[in-house]
Amino acid sequence: MALIVLPDQFVRRAELFHQLGSLLSVGLPAMRALEQLAKNPPSRSFRAPLRRVISLIDQGESFTRAFQKSGTWLTHFDLALLEASERSGRMDSACRILAEYYRERARLAKQMISAMAYPVFVLGFALFIFPIDRFTGLVLRGEVLPFLLQKGAIFGLLGGVPLAIIWAVQGKRGEKWRVLLDALCRPIPFLGKARHQMALARLCTALEALISAGVSITEGWSLAAAASGSPRIVREVGTWQPQFAMGRTPAELVQEARVFPEMFQSMYAGGEISGQQDDVLIRLQGHYAEEGSRNLQLVTEWTPRLAYLAIVIYIAFQIVGFYSDYFARVSAVSQ
Repeated sequence: MALIVLPDQFVRRAELFHQLGSLLSVGLPAMRALEQLAKNPPSRSFRAPLRRVISLIDQGESFTRAFQKSGTWLTHFDLALLEASERSGRMDSACRILAEYYRERARLAKQMISAMAYPVFVLGFALFIFPIDRFTGLVLRGEVLPFLLQKGAIFGLLGGVPLAIIWAVQGKRGEKWRVLLDALCRPIPFLGKARHQMALARLCTALEALISAGVSITEGWSLAAAASGSPRIVREVGTWQPQFAMGRTPAELVQEARVFPEMFQSMYAGGEISGQQDDVLIRLQGHYAEEGSRNLQLVTEWTPRLAYLAIVIYIAFQIVGFYSDYFARVSAVSQ
């Protein structure tokens, strides 16, 4: 995968899954659908990976294993949901979910970039001027090298840290980093809740598909947890296998797990008792998808405002510090 994923790349990925899902939904076999898609992909960058997938399927690999072995062009979440869909026989449904997921990510990313453009410009200008000592040294005494070294360190740090985080959380190297990132994001207002709600929505989607296809509930939970993309859910469900062997039900374990909200616990338990788990999971998926989207919308609206406020405070602090220092020097000279 690319180091930085831009909104247009989300759009192309959404179109890829939309086309694949459409081909599968009209009854085209998976192999024929992939061949058709490889001839006319949404982006030329998809052509080579799709051909690798086709070649691996020809060699006897399953649909999901072929995607897993074809490189790192798909995310862990993509692969987990595709695996769950293959087991449930509802690959077209999984492709539709992935298409909607990436369309929403593209929309939010575009909104965030648009809203952050002006604050980032103001921050860049402020950091170019402040701290003021190097800037005055450049203007009054021609100290170019100290000015460039200071600004290079500041801009390098501000740009390097996000790039390092993005690099760290990608691929197989990123599992521990994703756990750390999840722990850091959890207490952030709206963002932590939104990430968890979207993970619960993906869990419900995958689990409903697997149960409807007749996959055993114990295996279904393991696959659905992986499809959720949440390290917390994966870690929690990973401890359940010995409990299942002792005869305990998922509803009992869900009610004891703090990772699941109270509403999820009560509704899932009711669905297990009534035998209407699929209907309950569909309702839960709709609820958490809507709530997660709403909270992500709040994040995209408030992040630029808070960033702009922080920049204004920083500039005001630097100006006050400059004039305080200036008046202190004038006072010392006059004495």
